[in-house]
Amino acid sequence: MNTSHPIEPKTVALYWDFENLHASLSEARLGEGSYNKPDGRFKAQEPLVDVQAIMALAAALGPISINRAYCNWQFFGRYRDVLLQGAVELVQLFPPGASAKNGADIRLCLDAFEDMGRFAHIGTLIIVGGDSDFMPLAQKIKAAGRTLIGVGDRKSTNPHWARSCHAFHYYETLIAPV
Repeated sequence: MNTSHPIEPKTVALYWDFENLHASLSEARLGEGSYNKPDGRFKAQEPLVDVQAIMALAAALGPISINRAYCNWQFFGRYRDVLLQGAVELVQLFPPGASAKNGADIRLCLDAFEDMGRFAHIGTLIIVGGDSDFMPLAQKIKAAGRTLIGVGDRKSTNPHWARSCHAFHYYETLIAPV
C-alpha cells in the first residue's frame, strides 16, 4: 500500500491595500495632498490602478489561491467589473473617522498571518502597498519560510519596506510598455 501523498503545488496569496495604491496614483495625477482633501477622497474615484497588470505578475508566480483587496469600497465602484473578472474578494472597511488610518494595513496583516498558519500550500505572499507598516509582517513571512513579493508605486513606497521583501516590483514597471 502506497501511503505517500502527492505534493501540493505552492500557491500565491495576493493581498491589496487597494486605497493605498489608488491614492498614490491619484496624487501623482492631481498633485501632492489632493487625495486626502475631503473633496478628493470622499467621492467616486476614477479607475487608475491597472488591476490586470498586478494579476499577471501574481499568476506568473503560480496559481492564485487567495486574492483579497481591502478598502472602503463605497467610493471605488468604478473598479467593479475588473475586480469581478479577477475574482478579487473585496473586504469592506468602514473607517471610524475622516482621518482614520491603518485599518486596511492592520486587517491585511492579520489575515495574511492567519492564512499562513491555516494554509500550508501558500508559498508566496504578494502585498500590494507601499507602507512601512508591513515590515513586521515581512519578518513573520520570512520566518515561516514563505516568499514575500511587494508591489507599490515608486514615489510613495517606503524604501525600508521595499528592501524587506524578497523581491519588490514598482507599479510603474509593471504597466510600462515593453
